[in-house]
Amino acid sequence: MKLNRQLFKVHSWLGLINGFFLILLGLSGSALVFKDEIDDWANKELLTVDVGHRDIRLHYIYEDITRRYPALDGIAWLNPKPGLGKAYNFRLYLNDARITSYDLGLISYNPYTGEVLREGSIDDLSPSVINWIYQYHFSLQLGVPGAAYVATLGICLIISIITGLIIYRKYILKVLTFRIKINRKNWRTITSDWHRIIGVWSLFFNAIIAFTGFWLNLFAYEPKVWANEMIPTPPNTLAKVSLDSLYAQALLQMPDLTPTYVYFPTQPNKHFFVRGLVEGEAPIWAGNNSIRFDAQTGELISINRIADERFWNKVEATFYSLHIGSYGGLPIKIIYVLIGLTPGFLSISGFLLWRRRRIRSKANIEAKNKRSQN
Repeated sequence: MKLNRQLFKVHSWLGLINGFFLILLGLSGSALVFKDEIDDWANKELLTVDVGHRDIRLHYIYEDITRRYPALDGIAWLNPKPGLGKAYNFRLYLNDARITSYDLGLISYNPYTGEVLREGSIDDLSPSVINWIYQYHFSLQLGVPGAAYVATLGICLIISIITGLIIYRKYILKVLTFRIKINRKNWRTITSDWHRIIGVWSLFFNAIIAFTGFWLNLFAYEPKVWANEMIPTPPNTLAKVSLDSLYAQALLQMPDLTPTYVYFPTQPNKHFFVRGLVEGEAPIWAGNNSIRFDAQTGELISINRIADERFWNKVEATFYSLHIGSYGGLPIKIIYVLIGLTPGFLSISGFLLWRRRRIRSKANIEAKNKRSQN
C-alpha cells in the first residue's frame, strides 16, 4: 500500500509537470500522421503545376539552391517520386550558429520550369504550417535544447506508463475484457473511470511512441551535437559529378529500390546517397536501404540493404515507422491519430482528479483541526 502511494505521487507529479507539453506533442503528433497529405491539401494550388515536356536537371536545382544558400550542411530531396504535375520538395539543412534554433528550411520547385514555388525557414509558418509543426514536435522550436527536452519528456512518459501500469494492474484485464462499467455517480467517478479505461487501452501504443520518440531524439544528449551547432557552416563545396548521373547510377545499381529520400552533399565530408524501400519489403523498415557515392569522384561507396543488417540494426530501423504509424496503412494511421489525443485527455483528467483530491485532503485536515480545537 505504501509503495502504491509513492508510485501514485510520482505518476501524478510527472503528469502535472509535463502535462502541458505532452498535450501539445500529442496533438502535433496526431497531425503529423498525415503530414504529407496535409501539406499537399493545404498547398494544392501552389504545389500542382502544368506538366511539361521533361523534368529539369537535378544538378540545375542543386546549383540554384547552393547559390541562394552559400553555406549549407546539406540538401535533401523529400519526394523523389512525386507524380505528374507535382512540385519537388527539398529540405535545407541550415546552420545559423545558434543553439536555440534547429535550422531546417524548405524550398519547392516546379520540376518542368525550375521556378521556385515556396521557400523559407521552418522556424517560420509561411512556407508550410505542417512542416513548422513537424519541427515543433521534435524540438519545440528551441533547437537542440528543445530536442533534448522532448527526449526527456519521452522518458517521463515511459515512467508514467510504468507507474500507471503498477497502480492500475488489478484493472487491466477487466478493462481489456470490458468488465469495467462507468460509475456515473458524479463527475469525479466518471473522470476516474475514463482515465483508467483510456490509459489502459492506449498503454501499448503510448509505450511504443514514447520509447521511439526518446530514441529518435537521443542525439540531442551528445555534447558534440551541441558544439557543432554553434560552429558556423563553412562555404559550400559543390559536387563535381553530375547529381543526375549519380541518381541514375543508384537506380541501376539497385533496380528494386523505390527512392524515398535523396541527399545532396554540400560539404566535403558528406556523400551523395539515395534511400528507400525495396520491392516486396515491409513498410515498417521505413526505407532504410541505401546506396552511397562520392560526389567528388563518382565512386560507389556502399550498398546497404536492411535485410543484410545485424539484428539490432533491423530493430532500430523500425523505430521511425513505429513512431509515426506509417507501417500499416490507413487503419493504423487512424489509430495513431486517436492515440495522439490520449496524452492530452489523461493529463487533463489526471489534473482534475489530483485537484479534487487536494481539495478533499485540505478539507479533511481543516475539519480535523477544528475537532481538536473543540
